[in-house]
Amino acid sequence: MKLKIWELSLIMAVVITILCGFVLNDNRQELSDKLIRLHVLANSDSEEDQAMKLEVRDAVLTVLTPLLADCNSQEEAAEIIGANIETLDKVAEETVGIEDSVTVTLTQEHYPTREYDTFSLPAGEYMSLRIQIGAAAGHNWWCVVFPPLCMEVAEEPNALEASGLTNEEVALITEEDDGYIIKFKALEILDQIRGMFR
Repeated sequence: MKLKIWELSLIMAVVITILCGFVLNDNRQELSDKLIRLHVLANSDSEEDQAMKLEVRDAVLTVLTPLLADCNSQEEAAEIIGANIETLDKVAEETVGIEDSVTVTLTQEHYPTREYDTFSLPAGEYMSLRIQIGAAAGHNWWCVVFPPLCMEVAEEPNALEASGLTNEEVALITEEDDGYIIKFKALEILDQIRGMFR
Protein backbone atom coordinates (compact mmCIF):
# COMPACT_ATOMS: atom_id res chain seq x y z
CA MET A 1 0.00 0.00 0.00
CA LYS A 2 1.45 3.31 -1.11
CA LEU A 3 1.35 6.31 1.29
CA LYS A 4 -0.08 9.56 0.05
CA ILE A 5 2.00 12.73 0.22
CA TRP A 6 -0.05 14.20 3.08
CA GLU A 7 0.31 10.96 5.08
CA LEU A 8 4.07 10.99 4.56
CA SER A 9 4.20 14.65 5.56
CA LEU A 10 2.22 13.92 8.70
CA ILE A 11 4.52 11.04 9.66
CA MET A 12 7.59 13.24 9.08
CA ALA A 13 6.08 16.03 11.18
CA VAL A 14 5.42 13.61 14.06
CA VAL A 15 8.97 12.20 13.88
CA ILE A 16 10.50 15.70 13.81
CA THR A 17 8.31 16.81 16.72
CA ILE A 18 9.35 13.79 18.79
CA LEU A 19 13.04 14.31 18.00
CA CYS A 20 12.80 18.00 18.87
CA GLY A 21 11.00 17.01 22.05
CA PHE A 22 13.90 14.80 23.11
CA VAL A 23 16.41 17.62 22.49
CA LEU A 24 14.24 20.06 24.45
CA ASN A 25 13.84 17.48 27.21
CA ASP A 26 17.63 17.33 27.59
CA ASN A 27 17.75 21.14 27.81
CA ARG A 28 14.95 21.11 30.37
CA GLN A 29 16.76 18.48 32.47
CA GLU A 30 19.98 20.51 32.44
CA LEU A 31 17.99 23.56 33.54
CA SER A 32 16.14 21.59 36.22
CA ASP A 33 19.46 20.33 37.62
CA LYS A 34 20.57 23.92 38.26
CA LEU A 35 17.45 25.36 39.93
CA ILE A 36 15.58 25.11 43.19
CA ARG A 37 12.01 26.35 42.92
CA LEU A 38 10.01 27.96 45.72
CA HIS A 39 6.38 26.90 46.11
CA VAL A 40 4.20 28.56 48.75
CA LEU A 41 0.67 27.16 49.11
CA ALA A 42 -1.86 29.38 50.89
CA ASN A 43 -4.33 27.97 53.41
CA SER A 44 -7.27 29.11 51.24
CA ASP A 45 -8.21 31.69 48.63
CA SER A 46 -9.54 34.15 51.19
CA GLU A 47 -8.03 37.62 51.01
CA GLU A 48 -6.43 37.17 54.46
CA ASP A 49 -4.87 33.80 53.60
CA GLN A 50 -3.54 35.06 50.28
CA ALA A 51 -1.95 38.05 52.03
CA MET A 52 -0.50 35.70 54.65
CA LYS A 53 1.04 33.56 51.88
CA LEU A 54 3.02 36.59 50.69
CA GLU A 55 4.08 37.49 54.24
CA VAL A 56 5.38 33.95 54.74
CA ARG A 57 7.19 34.11 51.40
CA ASP A 58 8.87 37.39 52.36
CA ALA A 59 9.86 36.15 55.82
CA VAL A 60 11.37 32.94 54.43
CA LEU A 61 13.22 34.75 51.63
CA THR A 62 14.60 37.29 54.13
CA VAL A 63 16.24 34.45 56.05
CA LEU A 64 17.16 32.26 53.08
CA THR A 65 18.55 34.74 50.54
CA PRO A 66 21.69 35.64 52.55
CA LEU A 67 22.29 31.95 53.34
CA LEU A 68 22.36 31.12 49.62
CA ALA A 69 24.30 34.21 48.53
CA ASP A 70 27.62 32.42 48.03
CA CYS A 71 26.27 29.13 46.66
CA ASN A 72 27.67 27.93 43.36
CA SER A 73 25.53 24.87 42.70
CA GLN A 74 22.10 23.37 43.24
CA GLU A 75 23.69 20.67 45.42
CA GLU A 76 25.32 23.23 47.71
CA ALA A 77 22.10 25.27 47.94
CA ALA A 78 20.06 22.14 48.72
CA GLU A 79 22.48 21.22 51.50
CA ILE A 80 22.12 24.68 53.08
CA ILE A 81 18.34 24.64 52.75
CA GLY A 82 18.18 21.13 54.22
CA ALA A 83 20.35 22.18 57.19
CA ASN A 84 18.03 25.16 57.82
CA ILE A 85 14.61 23.53 57.24
CA GLU A 86 13.67 23.78 60.94
CA THR A 87 14.65 27.46 61.04
CA LEU A 88 12.60 28.18 57.91
CA ASP A 89 9.64 26.27 59.37
CA LYS A 90 9.90 28.26 62.61
CA VAL A 91 10.10 31.58 60.73
CA ALA A 92 7.03 30.66 58.68
CA GLU A 93 5.07 29.58 61.78
CA GLU A 94 6.00 32.77 63.65
CA THR A 95 4.76 34.77 60.66
CA VAL A 96 1.45 32.90 60.62
CA GLY A 97 1.25 33.05 64.43
CA ILE A 98 -0.05 29.49 64.92
CA GLU A 99 2.18 26.60 65.96
CA ASP A 100 2.17 23.53 63.68
CA SER A 101 0.34 25.53 61.00
CA VAL A 102 3.11 25.30 58.39
CA THR A 103 4.98 22.44 56.74
CA VAL A 104 8.30 23.19 55.05
CA THR A 105 9.97 20.50 52.93
CA LEU A 106 12.69 20.19 50.32
CA THR A 107 11.39 17.74 47.73
CA GLN A 108 11.09 16.91 44.03
CA GLU A 109 7.92 18.40 42.65
CA HIS A 110 6.24 18.57 39.24
CA TYR A 111 5.61 22.11 37.99
CA PRO A 112 3.50 23.23 35.03
CA THR A 113 4.93 25.67 32.49
CA ARG A 114 5.13 28.93 34.37
CA GLU A 115 5.50 32.47 33.01
CA TYR A 116 7.06 35.16 35.17
CA ASP A 117 7.47 38.84 34.29
CA THR A 118 10.74 38.48 32.40
CA PHE A 119 11.22 34.74 31.92
CA SER A 120 9.37 31.46 31.67
CA LEU A 121 10.19 27.94 32.89
CA PRO A 122 9.14 24.68 31.24
CA ALA A 123 6.96 22.12 32.95
CA GLY A 124 8.84 19.30 34.64
CA GLU A 125 10.32 17.88 37.81
CA TYR A 126 12.26 20.38 39.89
CA MET A 127 13.83 20.36 43.32
CA SER A 128 11.42 22.45 45.34
CA LEU A 129 11.30 24.25 48.67
CA ARG A 130 7.61 23.62 49.39
CA ILE A 131 5.82 25.64 52.07
CA GLN A 132 2.28 24.52 52.91
CA ILE A 133 0.23 26.83 55.11
CA GLY A 134 -2.67 25.22 56.97
CA ALA A 135 -4.85 23.21 54.58
CA ALA A 136 -2.72 24.37 51.60
CA ALA A 137 -5.94 24.65 49.57
CA GLY A 138 -5.42 28.17 48.19
CA HIS A 139 -3.66 29.60 45.16
CA ASN A 140 0.10 29.06 45.03
CA TRP A 141 3.08 31.36 44.68
CA TRP A 142 5.96 30.03 42.56
CA CYS A 143 9.42 31.29 41.82
CA VAL A 144 13.10 30.30 41.85
CA VAL A 145 14.96 30.47 45.15
CA PHE A 146 18.27 29.25 43.68
CA PRO A 147 19.72 30.97 41.83
CA PRO A 148 17.83 33.80 43.54
CA LEU A 149 15.58 34.87 40.66
CA CYS A 150 12.42 35.63 42.66
CA MET A 151 13.30 39.22 43.38
CA GLU A 152 16.56 39.83 41.50
CA VAL A 153 15.12 39.52 38.00
CA ALA A 154 12.58 42.22 38.79
CA GLU A 155 15.27 44.46 40.28
CA GLU A 156 18.23 43.72 37.97
CA PRO A 157 17.77 43.18 34.23
CA ASN A 158 21.04 41.18 33.99
CA ALA A 159 20.23 38.86 36.91
CA LEU A 160 19.55 35.88 34.63
CA GLU A 161 22.92 36.21 32.93
CA ALA A 162 24.65 36.52 36.32
CA SER A 163 22.80 33.52 37.76
CA GLY A 164 25.16 30.84 36.43
CA LEU A 165 22.84 29.72 33.63
CA THR A 166 24.38 29.20 30.20
CA ASN A 167 23.49 31.50 27.30
CA GLU A 168 21.41 28.67 25.78
CA GLU A 169 19.47 28.21 29.05
CA VAL A 170 18.84 31.94 29.36
CA ALA A 171 17.68 31.97 25.70
CA LEU A 172 15.42 28.98 26.36
CA ILE A 173 13.53 30.74 29.13
CA THR A 174 13.51 34.33 27.84
CA GLU A 175 12.69 34.19 24.14
CA GLU A 176 10.79 37.34 23.25
CA ASP A 177 8.78 35.90 20.36
CA ASP A 178 6.79 33.49 22.54
CA GLY A 179 8.69 30.64 20.89
CA TYR A 180 9.28 29.17 24.31
CA ILE A 181 5.52 28.61 24.68
CA ILE A 182 5.58 26.30 21.65
CA LYS A 183 8.73 24.57 22.91
CA PHE A 184 7.35 24.12 26.40
CA LYS A 185 4.01 22.87 25.05
CA ALA A 186 5.93 20.28 23.03
CA LEU A 187 7.61 19.16 26.26
CA GLU A 188 4.23 18.82 27.98
CA ILE A 189 2.93 16.71 25.05
CA LEU A 190 6.06 14.55 25.25
CA ASP A 191 5.42 14.04 28.98
CA GLN A 192 1.83 13.01 28.25
CA ILE A 193 2.98 10.52 25.59
CA ARG A 194 5.48 9.03 28.05
CA GLY A 195 2.74 8.80 30.68
CA MET A 196 0.55 6.77 28.31
CA PHE A 197 3.32 4.20 27.81
CA ARG A 198 4.13 3.81 31.53
